[in-house]
Amino acid sequence: MATILHIETATTNCSVCVAQDEVVLALKEYNTPNYSHSEQLHVFIQKVLAEASISNNALDAIAVSQGPGSYTGLRIGVSAAKGLCFALDVPLIAVSTLESMAMRVNTDSFDFIIPMLDARRMEVYSQIFDTNLNTIREIKAEIIDEQSFNNYVSQGKLLLLGSGAAKCKAILSSKNIVFDTAVVPSAKEMVTIANAKYQNAQFEDVAYFEPFYLKDFVLQQKAKKK
Repeated sequence: MATILHIETATTNCSVCVAQDEVVLALKEYNTPNYSHSEQLHVFIQKVLAEASISNNALDAIAVSQGPGSYTGLRIGVSAAKGLCFALDVPLIAVSTLESMAMRVNTDSFDFIIPMLDARRMEVYSQIFDTNLNTIREIKAEIIDEQSFNNYVSQGKLLLLGSGAAKCKAILSSKNIVFDTAVVPSAKEMVTIANAKYQNAQFEDVAYFEPFYLKDFVLQQKAKKK
C-alpha cells in the first residue's frame, strides 16, 4: 500500500492531498487569483496529514506537479516537495500538470482532449490527448489564432479545458469545439498517475529535479517615469 502526498501549485489553485493506493484520504485546496501558495501550502500539508491520521514518517513518496505553469508557483511546490523528500528519505514523483488536468473530465463524448493553461497575451501551454488519454501531441507553447487545431477539428469533437480555453473561446467558433474554462489543476487528479509511477519506480533525482517551465522566466519591469 503506497501512501503518497500530492502537491499542486502550478496555477492559482494551491492544492494538496494524501492518498493510499489511489484512494484520496484528505484534500485541501484554495483557488485565488492572488496566489496563496507561500502562505497556504505548508499549512495544507499539515492539515491533510492530520485529517487522514497519517504521520510524516508514514509517507512512501511525494508527488509534485512539474508544470508547465506559473514560474513562482512551481518553484514553491517543487521546493516544498524536495525538502520533504530529503527530510523523510522518500522518492520524488513528477506529474505533468496538463496530463492531470485531462484526468478531470469524462472523455466519452469527445475525440480529442486539449488541456491548456494561459501564458501571455494570446499564447497558451497545451497538450493533446485522445479519448483514452493517450498523448497524441506533446506539450508546447503556441499562439492562438483562427486556424488553431483545425486539423483536429476536421477529425472529430474537441474539448478545450483550463484557463487557456477562455482566450480560445473568443476566437475559435467551430461547432466541434466545446470549452470548459473552469477546470484548474488539482492534487486529487494527480493520484492515479502518481500511484502508477510509484508502482513502476519512476522516480526523479531529488537533487537535480527542476520544474518544467517550458519557457524562460521573464522579469516584468515597470516603465521608468520621465
